[in-house]
Amino acid sequence: MKRPSFIKYSVFIMVVCILLIMSCGKVHHYELSRFVSPETCGGCHDEIYSQWKGSLHSLSHKDEIYRAVALNDIKGITDPDELAEAELCVKCHTPVGYVSGYPLRTSDDHSKVKEIAREGIQCDFCHSSTGAKKLYNAMITLRPGWGEEYPGIKRGPFFDSKSDYHGSAYSKFHTTSEVCAVCHDVRHVVFGTKLETPYEEWKAGPYNNCDPEKRVTCQGCHMYHRPGFPATGSTPRPENPGRATPDGPERDHIFTHYFVGGNSFIPPRHGSRLHADMAVERLKNAACLSINSDKIAEGIITVAVSNTGAGHKLPTGLTDVRQMWLEVTVRNNHGSILYKSGHQNTRGYLGAEAIIYHTVFGDGTGKPVRNLAKARQVLKDNRIPPGGKVEEKFLLPAGVRGDLNVSVRLLYRLAPQRIVDRVMGRNAPRLPVVEMNSVRVTASR
Repeated sequence: MKRPSFIKYSVFIMVVCILLIMSCGKVHHYELSRFVSPETCGGCHDEIYSQWKGSLHSLSHKDEIYRAVALNDIKGITDPDELAEAELCVKCHTPVGYVSGYPLRTSDDHSKVKEIAREGIQCDFCHSSTGAKKLYNAMITLRPGWGEEYPGIKRGPFFDSKSDYHGSAYSKFHTTSEVCAVCHDVRHVVFGTKLETPYEEWKAGPYNNCDPEKRVTCQGCHMYHRPGFPATGSTPRPENPGRATPDGPERDHIFTHYFVGGNSFIPPRHGSRLHADMAVERLKNAACLSINSDKIAEGIITVAVSNTGAGHKLPTGLTDVRQMWLEVTVRNNHGSILYKSGHQNTRGYLGAEAIIYHTVFGDGTGKPVRNLAKARQVLKDNRIPPGGKVEEKFLLPAGVRGDLNVSVRLLYRLAPQRIVDRVMGRNAPRLPVVEMNSVRVTASR
């Protein structure tokens, strides 16, 4: 008599197991209402909120250059493996929307994304995280609360945090570079090609030191940075004493939330000149230049570029489009240009001779591709590792002689102007070019 019940129970268990197996690897959906808006967090964490507002984290969903390039890259793709990658940008750029069910694709209607999800990489997404399944592609584990009324536990770097509004817990995960790696390292979802690797670059570099006194995590630069203190490897990184809330305990260091990298273009378009100025400040303290003109009689100028400030390669992130390059100019005593390399034309485009530090991806057969959805291999990566140095030789034409004034600039731009013009059309903005460093010498040939 009990056998039918046992069979039914067994069938039920088997069905549950099958459903669990089928759901393995799929998005875990949370109701959007479970997340607390950044404005609510700012009610107590007012200074931290003001730092975050206008950051690239807060603007990750609204970044118009990202949107234009991402949507353009989807056009004409028919290969399902390539389409899977092209449609996944929203996982990092609109994370709360992605984990709550909309948008799930880059091509989903931007106007239908609900308010909290539009706030990019926000307080509750990071501080509800408990760890990571993988250290790339936003494979983060979350444990959000139940919305504004029952916000749940928020996790961070302090053992003794207390709040009348939410639960608080110490999280070792939030004190390590791994919390940054989860989103900032990106691999092609099908091909496995490493598309963005700032964490891996840091991990292989000198800042990942076994000695705790010498170890500098991502937070040790990017969450020490505040106006006047770029906090790079070549500048002091003083602590930021203060309080996380107006009535909180005084602490030796409150991690800043400006989250500044090298983007000086997007923040001012959304109301923050401060974040742009801080990005320029960071770029100007990232690298050093020197010129060796000992062999100028043979027509050789050697330029050395050293990564003295970044804990990852220069540049990092989406380096198939980031542009860091050398502009070399040789003039005579009258100021006339006798030789140049890396100069922009009137449209802001670089010539083929320019030495650009970037990554070039390939289609698997050795042919370069710009669309990351098609990236099956890395063809070139000439970026400068942390603490590293590269030397470039420039050969002067035979006719360049006499007393020479040699100037070199290291320049940075968010993306090639040619790409921006192509994807944004007639109304494309002109991207700013930042001078990271410059050096001059005089010599005779």
